[in-house]
Amino acid sequence: MPKLKTKSGAKKRFKVTKSGKIMCAQAGKRHGMIKRTNKFIRNARGMSVLAEPDQKIVKQFLPYN
Repeated sequence: MPKLKTKSGAKKRFKVTKSGKIMCAQAGKRHGMIKRTNKFIRNARGMSVLAEPDQKIVKQFLPYN
């Protein structure tokens, strides 16, 4: 069988942890930060673990992880 192709958009947006979970950047931080609360900005720092149903979808785009 030929090699499976990875979706290049997915490999730029998601990381796979050693335990197999998918990490993604927090949403809602591109613009309009002046109206967001300091608590939201603080809590949305870094990356977060994707929900389990969404992980199934993303794993199709990252076949060798």
